[in-house]
Amino acid sequence: MSVPKPEYPRPDFDRSDRWLTLNGEWSFEPTAGGAETILVPFAWETEASGVRRTWLEAATYSRSLTVPQEWASFRVVLNFGAVHHSARVFIDGALIGTHSGGYTSFEFDITELVVPGRSAELAVEVHAPADKRQIPHGKQRSIPRDDYDGVSFTPTSGIWQSVWLEARGRTYLSAAQLRGDSLTAIAVHGSLVGDRPADTVVIARVDGQEAAFRTDAEGRFGGQIELRDPKTWSPEHPYLYEVDFTVGTGAGADHVRATTGLRRIETRGEELYLNGDRLYVRGVLDQGYWSESGLTAPTDAALLHDLELAQELGFNLVRKHLKFEEPRWLHYADQMGMLTWCEPACPSRYSPAAAAAFEAQLPDLVRRDGNHPSIVVWGLYNEEWGLDWDIPGSPERAAAATHAYDVMRKLDDSRPIVENSGWGHVRTDLVDWHYYDEDPAAWATNVAALASGESESFEVKLGPDFIVDKGFYGDEAMPRTGIPILNSEFGAGFTSLERAWHVRWQTQEIRRHDRFAGYVYTELADVEHEMAGLLDAERRPKDWGGLTPALVNAPTVIIVDLVPERAGADIPVPGAPLRLDVRVSHHGPNRIAGVVRAAWGAAGSQLASVVTGAVADEVHAAVTPYRVSEPVALKLPAPGGPARLHIWLEVDERRIASTFIDAAPVEQPNRRGARTN
Repeated sequence: MSVPKPEYPRPDFDRSDRWLTLNGEWSFEPTAGGAETILVPFAWETEASGVRRTWLEAATYSRSLTVPQEWASFRVVLNFGAVHHSARVFIDGALIGTHSGGYTSFEFDITELVVPGRSAELAVEVHAPADKRQIPHGKQRSIPRDDYDGVSFTPTSGIWQSVWLEARGRTYLSAAQLRGDSLTAIAVHGSLVGDRPADTVVIARVDGQEAAFRTDAEGRFGGQIELRDPKTWSPEHPYLYEVDFTVGTGAGADHVRATTGLRRIETRGEELYLNGDRLYVRGVLDQGYWSESGLTAPTDAALLHDLELAQELGFNLVRKHLKFEEPRWLHYADQMGMLTWCEPACPSRYSPAAAAAFEAQLPDLVRRDGNHPSIVVWGLYNEEWGLDWDIPGSPERAAAATHAYDVMRKLDDSRPIVENSGWGHVRTDLVDWHYYDEDPAAWATNVAALASGESESFEVKLGPDFIVDKGFYGDEAMPRTGIPILNSEFGAGFTSLERAWHVRWQTQEIRRHDRFAGYVYTELADVEHEMAGLLDAERRPKDWGGLTPALVNAPTVIIVDLVPERAGADIPVPGAPLRLDVRVSHHGPNRIAGVVRAAWGAAGSQLASVVTGAVADEVHAAVTPYRVSEPVALKLPAPGGPARLHIWLEVDERRIASTFIDAAPVEQPNRRGARTN
């Protein structure tokens, strides 16, 4: 059997010149007995693991390992990408360490416990409680069930990210924080451990330049590397710098190749800026879940494929929801220029211990992932999960959200932080909101009121018989202006056709309002019973009814001034000439001027096949960047029957935006035989 996920797990902090994967077949013995074989790194609930055991709470993994003879002069470090939830690790029966936290990576220096060339026995005792309410677990299902069990999935227990050995120098680089916010230099802060961490020189080489840093008594060092010809990182030009660190000399030296980028993300009033240029977020939520392997990507190619799909669908940001995704995913995002919003898993019920466990993840998150230029937002709590949906009614819970923000801000001051995604903000750099509504008229009205400030709240259905009013702010002291406002979850519809219809109309209503700094559609792909994805669980496109998502999520889009009736029948078939007002939203650096055209086509037709006979008079539109244009009027003859109206914008004879409107009989729902009492 081939080794699963054989790639080096940390390409952003690369020691792949001397490493050994421990992925593959391990012995697996549940506490209740019944030894078998499991395939690491797949959770024991998954098909990919070969075990497929749900609600198992404890088991022991074991396998032999042999450190290569040529590593005799190095330190040997055992690495775990993630183990849910707590682990006790043994070498030849001796406990070498413990770890708690199902999403954070950890390592142990095992140099003194292994002899190169001689086999040793590695064992990992794992406890994964069924009752997860007090521990960070995101969308893993719990028993007793969470309040949000309806959107929870099969748990991910045991070893679920890669396990590997590394040979490192006798004194080695344990961490390095790289930041390029100045856009001209790379700020470096790091630490050494091993034989002689204090008063040791660390050499950093980047782009043909070299800098030397000397560690203090605690093994820490810091400084800046000024760059001769600085190149910034952006979605359009994702330039990555490689910083080569060397500690020591000769064959036993420690070498690490770390990557980062020159990138500044900042807020200015209610606007977002990337490297000094306006940024409008066109994002998609991604839960990083696969049918056969749960929270673990089945292959490295699957990680890259999800990013490529998001890009093909027109999105410029992926919100990775309630999990620390594998570093290889973030490295691919760095390379391709995909912006990311990253957040840890939450507990589900509040207690001081649960809040402390949540915050305990944050240093590991920043340590492991903070160098990635693609990360432009840190999220913390989601929808008051772990805060009992009650920030406004509980000073203690509000203080927990505020404290988490303060902890994260001390760890990393280079990115905006959202302390409680969705609603009830008490201390945040972005006022984000989650709002789901099946009624297009209510959606348009409420989104307009939220944009204008006329309203701060909206209905949220937390359960079949549990509707609450949630709002932007959880504290009267929160400023009502001066902070960027963006949607970070929306979507509606039961069938794939309905969802595509809502994508078209709901997204345009967000784009209609210049006050908003962006949106995050929910979601990229289906997960188990949650069928909200643009793609199914196997990442296959659904029936979008003629919609091209990339056109909806493009930098330039057309906005039509109407409230649609229903999927497949945006408007009744007009019996007389039709007039429509349309606008253009353009999120690009330059002013554009073009011609808006329209033509009727057959029902369900694509723009390329429109009938050229019944064409509206062209109208001219001029658009200022990040300002929705004034309306222009389109006048069209009646189509004579059901038809699809195609509308597009041409600039310099090049089509840069398009949409469509379906004209069909508006079928009223059949309610014959309904109960009357």
